[in-house]
Amino acid sequence: MSGGMNTASLSVRIGQGCLPLFFLYSLPTQASQALILHGDPIAPVILTITSILFFALIGRFVARKLNQPSVLGELIIGIIIGNLLFFFDVDLIIVLREGTAIFNMLDLSLQGYSWTEAAQLSLPPLAAGQIITIMESTQGAMLLQVTHTVDIFSRYGVIFLLFLVGLETSVDEMRQVRSDSLRVALIGMICPVALGFTAMWLLMPDLDTHTDIFVAATLGATSIGITASVLKELNQLHQNETHIILGAAVLDDILSLIMLAIVTGIIVSGGFSWFDFTRITFLSAAFLISSIIIGPRLLKMAISMVHYMTLGEAKLFISFLFVMVMAWLANLVGLATIVGAFTAGLILQDAYFKHWGKSLQHRYHIKDLVAPLEAIMVPIFFVLMGIQVKLESFLDTDVIGIATILLIAAIFGKAVSGLGASRPNNKVMIGIGMMPRGEVGLIFVSIGKTLGVIDDKLFSAIVLMIIITTLITPLLLKLLVRKQSRTA
Repeated sequence: MSGGMNTASLSVRIGQGCLPLFFLYSLPTQASQALILHGDPIAPVILTITSILFFALIGRFVARKLNQPSVLGELIIGIIIGNLLFFFDVDLIIVLREGTAIFNMLDLSLQGYSWTEAAQLSLPPLAAGQIITIMESTQGAMLLQVTHTVDIFSRYGVIFLLFLVGLETSVDEMRQVRSDSLRVALIGMICPVALGFTAMWLLMPDLDTHTDIFVAATLGATSIGITASVLKELNQLHQNETHIILGAAVLDDILSLIMLAIVTGIIVSGGFSWFDFTRITFLSAAFLISSIIIGPRLLKMAISMVHYMTLGEAKLFISFLFVMVMAWLANLVGLATIVGAFTAGLILQDAYFKHWGKSLQHRYHIKDLVAPLEAIMVPIFFVLMGIQVKLESFLDTDVIGIATILLIAAIFGKAVSGLGASRPNNKVMIGIGMMPRGEVGLIFVSIGKTLGVIDDKLFSAIVLMIIITTLITPLLLKLLVRKQSRTA
């Protein structure tokens, strides 16, 4: 590191905004600006994406060292770098923190509004002045390019994440799901949603009903990945309770996505009516059912047309195109793109690629081919979500109060789901296993922020709830399993 580095170098603008710190501080300010402003216009995008992945790697490493889920490390490292670099007035972080509000501002400016008017209509008052100054600078266009690219990468990450969740979900197993899992899933969905809606309605009566519904829907989610990884680590995958938890978590995912589709449709339509509710519910069910019935036939036709390709090429191209088409079709009928991605995962199977032999003998499997895309893009989403958490909002006692009430509703609502299991299953273990919101909760809250129904304060409160439920689940499960092993 250069010995001449001083505090001012921490507040350098866009081009240096998110470089790995060891590289950032080794360059003089003028040299690094010249390198970025007069080089390839895609260079700032490359640097930003690389830097986000660099920090995600650090977060993942620390999380695993502490025996915590990777998603938690990526989220928390995003919170740290986002708020630290914001403190030093790094322009890129200031823009990234505002999320889709920046794109709303751009849309208004293209409609004829001035930057000042667009910012005041789209952004919180304190942020509007900062963003106007940045957008009117010589680096404003570059910042928009970088921010838009990061947003697109993160959205692709969510699509591939839900696609992989769908791949790991068997339609046949869903049809044969045990009654215990079904009861646990229904209780684990209804209770936190009801508690969340009631809490929001009582605590913040001035908020729009859309916001109350969306927050409640977020509380209904369950992260199957986090619970599954913890139970695997504890060597509990063979236990009956584990089968119930995983079955219920899969059903929760499906119920949550249907609820998300319904809530999103109501918000987009502009108001609640029984006609809209019925229409959106019907569309959601029709999309899922028709996709499961028609999708395999279309897939087999498409696969027969690429028999000249190698197995790896055929699986990768067909998988990528299918998930993108399904995501687009879901959006076309008024549902979230992730509903289409999840459905694509439910439908697609290695067994469809019969031209290359039996699926068990295939050298490449769909999950193995798509996993690298997910591994690169999903961390960008989690780090970006962390960057958008504004720690200064926790100085507001109302935010702490909301976060606390939502946390109680989130924990209690899932804990009672264990009552749906029959004896002699460990109901406490099942309830705890359903608690983490993890990546599913983050996807929900990000969509709520995109739709404009969740503001910065509520966003931060919900993310805090997600972090705590994700943190305590592994700890409680480990304590419970150890207690059982001592008493056995």
